[in-house]
This record gives sequence, structure tokens and C-alpha cells, in this order.
Amino acid sequence: MKLSVVILNYNVRYFLEVCLRSVEAAIADIDAEIIVIDNHSSDDSCAMVKQLFPSVHLIENKENSGFSKGNNKAVAQAKGEYLCILNPDTIVSEDSFVKLLDFSAEQEDLGIVGCQLIDGRGQFLPESKRHIPTPKVAFQKVIGRTDAYYANHLQTDAIGPVAILVGAFMWMKRAVYQEVGGFDEAYFMYGEDIDLSYKVKNAGYHNFYYGATSVIHFKGESTLKDAQYAKRFYGAMQIFYKKHFKKHVFMSVMVWLGIKMAQLMRPQSKAASIPVRHVYAYTQHLVPALIEQLPQSPHVLEQITSQVKNESMVVYDFKLLKPSAVMTDMKRNAKQDTIVFRFLSKNCKFILGSDSASSRGEVLRF
Repeated sequence: MKLSVVILNYNVRYFLEVCLRSVEAAIADIDAEIIVIDNHSSDDSCAMVKQLFPSVHLIENKENSGFSKGNNKAVAQAKGEYLCILNPDTIVSEDSFVKLLDFSAEQEDLGIVGCQLIDGRGQFLPESKRHIPTPKVAFQKVIGRTDAYYANHLQTDAIGPVAILVGAFMWMKRAVYQEVGGFDEAYFMYGEDIDLSYKVKNAGYHNFYYGATSVIHFKGESTLKDAQYAKRFYGAMQIFYKKHFKKHVFMSVMVWLGIKMAQLMRPQSKAASIPVRHVYAYTQHLVPALIEQLPQSPHVLEQITSQVKNESMVVYDFKLLKPSAVMTDMKRNAKQDTIVFRFLSKNCKFILGSDSASSRGEVLRF
């Protein structure tokens, strides 16, 4: 088997369904499997997977064991030569896996590969490519100075070596994952992707950012950025430093100071409400039950237009449009700050989207 796509889920049933439909389309011509490991969700995620995706290998944990343990458990049952560790709050392009297979075949000593991640507003996510977070670099990140943290020397659509990739999308050979021991289970959430990237790099492999394919990562779903985020981040960094660097007084002081600064400077943010005065729906058919729930009467179009006005909602129907075309249009419209996006997947009775990394997204059922 060529590829195992591993998705760790926790209480994001609707986003998981959209993710799985995009993954199924992306592996249509690949010898691949999908593994969903559920961390004891209280919603009907597992029932949905069993009913709608019978070919998916579902693992149901009896407790929330965290990101590292969950993924390690799933990878232990994987059969693919390659792994894709994928968040459930993502939508992959139809050509993402094919492109990465071709790219991987050309590399020697390939480590981890990440791709271009955009959020639910079409904005590039800079954590797609990062430098090693030394204590000084991590402290600068928490206080808002991010140039040293993110690998900004690479353009968003470039391909090149980077040190650290993000756990929302990590591509690698299963043998490499196993060689370095997978995710360190000392991390519950946050930091495990940094640790794995660093371990792989130190083992002599080359990590890459591959900006030639895009993935939507809604962010606000599986890891809410609440007031505790920076404290958790620094707690993870403390594990990272203790493990990979010699512990000394300076590091301890930096970690302590970072946590205190985070508590003072990173209060919980609230998403600003964007007025919607126009709705554009790229589809061949909208059911009346959905039209009734939209904030305005929609302009129904079968082709993407560049004439979208400000203060608009754009609804993309994946029965009509390929994800890559949708993401290209999102990135173009992201230059305007008053356009939001919603997504309708094949056979789904809902649309969804996320307008902020600091709050839950919206699901409209019909």
C-alpha cells in the first residue's frame, strides 16, 4: 500500500465529514487507506463515520489520550509506505497527495513535508513553515515578534528546506516515523509537531515546505486559541527544551517569563462579526431549505467570478468545483477583508466555514 492518511478526531463531526470527502477524492487513483482515530468524542462522529464511510478504518478510544498517543496508536496499524498526519478540520486539494508522491520520489533522505495551509478566510497560515524555536525565538513569538519564528525567507508558493512543520498536515515515510519513535507522548497537545520535526532533522533527514499545493485548515475547531493557549504552548516548549537542550537557569527564567507575559498579553480574543450584504453561491442547484437560512438571497452562479463585492458570503459547492480552484479563489478574495466563505460538500445536508482562529466555526444544517 502506498499511503495511509491518519486523522485524529475530537468532537468535530461536521468538519470531519467534509475532510473525509476531500480525502476520498484525493486518493481516488492511489493505493491508500484512511484511518480515523477518535479520542472519545461526545458528538456522533463515530456513528457518522460508520454510516457514511464504511471503508474507513475507525479506531474508537475510550478516553481522550491526546494528540501524540492517538496518532501513534493509529500509525501502529497503518500499512502505507507514506503517512499523512492530517487534522480533521482540513480540506485537501484533489491533487495534494499525487503531487507529494511525485515530489517524494525525487528526494533522497526525505524527512517531513508540509504544504501551504490557508485558514477559513483564505489567509496563509505562517506556521506552515517554521524555524527551530530556541528559547529566544519562542519568547519573541509569544510577545508578537514572529519574524524569527516563521520561515519567511520562503515564499508561500515556494518549495524548499525548512526545519519545522505543523501537525495539521505532515507527510513522511512511515519508516522514518517509526525510526524516530513517532510523536513523543510526553506532549498532550501543542509542541509534538515541533519535537517530531526536530527529531527527524537530527536523524539526518531533510524536511521540506512544499508550497505547490494548498490545504484549508480551519484552526478554530480542533485547537481553540483561548486565553490558555500561550501558557500551554510554553508548557510544551518547556518539555522540548528539557529534552533537546541542556537545561540551565536562563532557559528556566525564559519559560517562566514567557508564561507570565502570555497571561498578560494574550487575552482571549473574540471574532469580529462581518456584515453580509451579498451572497454568491457557486453551484448548479441550491435547495430551498438552505436558501432560507442564508443571510441574503443568493446569486447562483456556475462559474467563479472576479466580481465579488465587499461584505459578501461566498458558498462553494464541491460537486461543481475542485478544491484547488476553490482555494485559488479564496486566496484572491482574501485580499479583501470583508468576504467570508462557506463550503457545501457532496451529499452533505449542511454548509460550514470558520471566520476566526479564536472561535468555533459555523455549521448551517438544512
